Amino acid sequence: MQLGDARLGKFSDNLAAFGRTLRRAGVRVDPARIALAADAALAVGLDRREDLSAALEAVLISREQDRQVYRELFEAFFRNPNMAHKLLSQLLPSAEGKAEPSKRRPRVREALSPQHAFGKQAQPSPQEDKVDFDAAMTASDFQRLRHADFNALGATEYRLVERLARDIRLPLPTFASRRHRPGARGTNLWWAGILQSALRTGGEPLHLPRLQRVRQPVPLLVLVDVSGSMERYSRLLLAFLHAATSRQALGGAMRLQRHVFAFGNQLTDLSPAFAHADTDDMLAHASVAIEDFAGGTQLGQSLATLNALHQRKLVGRRTLVLMITDGLDTGNPDALAHELQQLRRRSGRLLWLNPLLRFDGYAPLAQGAAVLHRYAHGMLAVHDLSKLEDLAASVAGVLRS
Repeated sequence: MQLGDARLGKFSDNLAAFGRTLRRAGVRVDPARIALAADAALAVGLDRREDLSAALEAVLISREQDRQVYRELFEAFFRNPNMAHKLLSQLLPSAEGKAEPSKRRPRVREALSPQHAFGKQAQPSPQEDKVDFDAAMTASDFQRLRHADFNALGATEYRLVERLARDIRLPLPTFASRRHRPGARGTNLWWAGILQSALRTGGEPLHLPRLQRVRQPVPLLVLVDVSGSMERYSRLLLAFLHAATSRQALGGAMRLQRHVFAFGNQLTDLSPAFAHADTDDMLAHASVAIEDFAGGTQLGQSLATLNALHQRKLVGRRTLVLMITDGLDTGNPDALAHELQQLRRRSGRLLWLNPLLRFDGYAPLAQGAAVLHRYAHGMLAVHDLSKLEDLAASVAGVLRS
């Protein structure tokens, strides 16, 4: 089947424009995947729209959190015949589809929204057929955003930085668990595998498969401050941790024991929200679950609730605790010291991720910050993208020490 004149680039241009739109939504699409998508379209044809959508999804999507974003973009992109020409410039003044704009995911709305230049949102044009060009992000703009404080970003820049933060990896240290699996470097023989292979060779065991211990990441406990002073950091760091500790980011083979709590005036369990594969869905459910967002900070009271009601989630001396807060606690410092001592006794390492380290000469002089600094095994900065990129190496260094 011919999919149009290659010299005019009808379907190929539309497919390339669709790939650029997916990249704007944060989906990892490269030219090799676009070429595979063209081959998949040739294999299934263009007679049935559902078959084309499934074929393109099979070759373009590799992460579960991108699947719903792809389907909404495909619905909006291929519904209107004139929409492909508009999306060649990565712009959609008006996008028609089954899903209403208010019901679309934030990544889909941003990918379909018109933009004049990097960091500046375009104003709606009265002429529907007018096409504006989207300037590419330059290297200097990217370097500026890598070192820009999250609290100093504009609305459009904040959304872009949040999307970039989801691509940062956090390889956690691993340990040998008690579980075993077949492997080439094991010390124990796998007798079930030996008998199965002997059946294929007339009862003679010509191959001796072995069992090796399974390696898995250290259990992770995340405590995120959602008070007013941490409002700009908490949402972005939640998105970063959700994407960096997902099963796809860890390779799919290893399963991570991950428990996430938000604390302000009270403790909120965000583990059900983190069970969602899509980061936008996680943020939506977390915002509904947190009732004391942008309020005060009662770290001692929140830790008391954690130690009393959630002891089973502190799974032992291997647990890595990441406490994301600026340390501006308004509670009793003696009670905070007692709860931090209990937390350290039931976990492995306590790392304090402090956005106030962006200030030169910062010292934990506040009462809550001084107590937290005394009991934490290390204090790391998390106020810009470059610090998030260095977080994995910093965590590994603190664990080795």
